[in-house]
Amino acid sequence: MERAWALSPHEVIVVDGGSEDETEQLARQGTATVVRSARGRGPQQNVGAAIATGDVLLFLHADTWLEPDGANQLNARLANTDTQFGAFHHWIQANGLRYRMLEWGNAFRAKTLRTPYGDQGLFFRRSFFESIGGFPSIPLMEDLRLMRSLRRTEHCPAILPGPLHVSARRWLQRGVLRQTLSNWSLAFSDRRGTTPDVLSDRYNASLNSCSTKPKAAMTKPAI
Repeated sequence: MERAWALSPHEVIVVDGGSEDETEQLARQGTATVVRSARGRGPQQNVGAAIATGDVLLFLHADTWLEPDGANQLNARLANTDTQFGAFHHWIQANGLRYRMLEWGNAFRAKTLRTPYGDQGLFFRRSFFESIGGFPSIPLMEDLRLMRSLRRTEHCPAILPGPLHVSARRWLQRGVLRQTLSNWSLAFSDRRGTTPDVLSDRYNASLNSCSTKPKAAMTKPAI
């Protein structure tokens, strides 16, 4: 939360989907605007976009944070090009070659396959976001469905250096291979027509099965 405030003077909006922890109280201690929404990433992000006042929308998941220079990169890119949307290279906060390989694979998917995911910090010009109808109003896979639809247009995502920092919690708790296969399974099931509610239940069940004692992770990238 404090890292989001560091992006000031940019507007920070926290959309709480019914959390039972201290998320809302912590957000109100800073400069963030806090609103409540129905649970689900699609609806929550659309609610945040609806009350935002800026011309550019940046969506950050709760377990990610962007270095202050990332905002400068974003502003510079949109000021000098006709870019309509994009994301950031991300850095998974853990040591090991397997995590660097994950980052490489995600960068390839985002840039070459034109399919960045929500944990890479999706951003949009407001006018473009509104013209495409925002995120699908579903609890999970809203990012993947939106990117699939945009691949059929002439617009390509701008992938900025960032980095966007991503918590390694899920990979540390479940193992890199198991978590990656789980992600692929969800994406495949979505393409095969499994309903978003079923996918959300499956995703939440996988989170609940995680160990509560992950291995230690790095707190900053190696330069």
